[in-house]
Amino acid sequence: MIAFAVRGWTAPLVVLVVMLALVVWAGVFRRYLPYLAATALLLVSIMLVNTFLYPDATDVLFSVGPFNATGTGLTAASQAALRVLAFATSVALFALTTRTDELVDDLERRGLGRRASFIIQTAIGTVPRLTERAREITESQRSRGLNTEGGLLARVRGLVPLAGPLVLSSLTEVEQRTMALEARAFTAPGKRTVLRAYPDSGAQRALRWLLFLGTIGLVAAELAGLLAWLP
Repeated sequence: MIAFAVRGWTAPLVVLVVMLALVVWAGVFRRYLPYLAATALLLVSIMLVNTFLYPDATDVLFSVGPFNATGTGLTAASQAALRVLAFATSVALFALTTRTDELVDDLERRGLGRRASFIIQTAIGTVPRLTERAREITESQRSRGLNTEGGLLARVRGLVPLAGPLVLSSLTEVEQRTMALEARAFTAPGKRTVLRAYPDSGAQRALRWLLFLGTIGLVAAELAGLLAWLP
């Protein structure tokens, strides 16, 4: 919220620096690099589109064919890229340091409904499960002689033998999970007993409230500043 809601350079830069420091302190910097690589294409797109196509910008820095790079567009592009990078780093830090089952257990212990907890757990784990299943299907099809490498045409031909089993196995998993939940009385009335309680010191609770209130305060101050400019 701070990175996207507060204008200027300071807020997203501070968020990014704090997140990178926490990534290093948590010892997950190497595991963080794939997340950084995944955002590289988006960052390049943001920089190019805003630098060359920013509306109503006249301070031309240089030209590439019919396109003009402007200082206003470069500034807007840099700020936008910084915000996206700060957000992506915070998400990566959360994903690399928080186990999904522990998160869902603690949320349910704090009063979140079982349906909402299941939705959160399923949403977080969908991409890793599909990635792992796609890898298994690819290896299985290769062992049967399917050519999934080579030129573009060969890769396109190999999509259907890979996509079919992936979709069918996903549907089968949904059915199996539904039957397993029903067998475990997932829809039964009453509150479930959560067996695991995770350590939560007074300092941690105070820090959470401080971060929450500080975020709300910064966003509210930014909104007040924007409203002050309105006629």
